[in-house]
Amino acid sequence: MHSNHLLLEEPIRMSSILEPSKSSFFPAMTKIVGTLGPRSRSVEVISGCLTAGMSVARFDFSWGDSATHQETLDNLRAAVKSTKKLCAVMLDTVGAEMQVVNKSEKAISLQQDDNVILTPDNGQEASSQVLPINFDGLAKAVKKGDTIFVGQYLFTGSETTSVWLEVDNVNGDDVDCKIKNSATLAGALFTLHASQIHIDLPTLTEKDKENISTWGVANKIDFLSLSYTRHAQDVREAESTSATNESVLKVALDHGKASGVIKSHDRVVICQKVGDASVVKIIELED
Repeated sequence: MHSNHLLLEEPIRMSSILEPSKSSFFPAMTKIVGTLGPRSRSVEVISGCLTAGMSVARFDFSWGDSATHQETLDNLRAAVKSTKKLCAVMLDTVGAEMQVVNKSEKAISLQQDDNVILTPDNGQEASSQVLPINFDGLAKAVKKGDTIFVGQYLFTGSETTSVWLEVDNVNGDDVDCKIKNSATLAGALFTLHASQIHIDLPTLTEKDKENISTWGVANKIDFLSLSYTRHAQDVREAESTSATNESVLKVALDHGKASGVIKSHDRVVICQKVGDASVVKIIELED
């Protein structure tokens, strides 16, 4: 290359290349959502999340009560003040989520080819033989051969903390299942998914409405994540209940089509859980 082909207004200094860009040079176009849970609710941990780039704090109402989440939010505000990093607040509803209830929180070991019973009798303690669930209509919704996943949100076959079950028999309200892989379930709650089966649970429960109208409104939340959205009416009901600056609806892909949701709303988040992480795609709709 000839020297007259390279035009520079002024010499480039190495020191200028090594200097970090000003924070306001490029506005952040992507939001990083972080869930503030039992192990990530202290001011110290939240400050670390904010420094690392978290810009939306997700409050998952599948666990904990309003008082617990309020303490976490107060810690978030303290962390925002100390780090001088802005962060939006997202309330994530429980919705039509089936759960296995493990009141003792003892680890449950499940062995391949054994059987385990799913029962709506929450008086029983969770064990390797019985798993109490929060839904009394499962026995009416499933049949022999149907598949059920318990533990993490997405089962790929490589986890040892999620279990794949196959319905073996239905006995009254109980569902007897064959265990298809060995796994250990640890914690107080596990999500239960019945593949390709319609579950008769409301998208917005009475508890969800209460959380939105009290905790959500009082704290002026920025985003509402409506779990397991299935119909356009779910969106309209959530909007009439909430007082958010912006309503963001989460559509779980493994619960089939969400009828009319996209046509009724201009922004939809399609979310698929992978363990504690999420693969998210935001669809912006044009007029």
